[in-house]
Amino acid sequence: QVQLVESGGGLVQAGGSLRLSCAASGGTFSSYDMGWFRQAPGKEREFVAGISWSGGSTYYADSVKGRFTISRDNAKNMVYLQMNSLKPEDTAVYYCAAKSRYRGSYYSTDAFGSWGQGTQVTVSS
Repeated sequence: QVQLVESGGGLVQAGGSLRLSCAASGGTFSSYDMGWFRQAPGKEREFVAGISWSGGSTYYADSVKGRFTISRDNAKNMVYLQMNSLKPEDTAVYYCAAKSRYRGSYYSTDAFGSWGQGTQVTVSS
């Protein structure tokens, strides 16, 4: 199992930007597809963005498409989520997650076997 640690969350004004980082260790990073999920108080954890093992394919929730960009650097065992034009409804705990490159859906939490501890993102009006 790969270990994941998120960082970069914080408080930002609406319209601002944040860049989240996820550091991976304990596994072969290029064997994993990666994803970002988020969970707001009282709501289910939801898919935000995904990226294939090589970085060649990316996937986004409709709610963030055009505003967020997922990327990875396999040489550094890092995944990033660049968040622009942030809205108050983006406020949530953001989680980095890993799944096998060989199976599973990016859109389902059940497909991801490894999760980080989460980082809080708060967007104020």
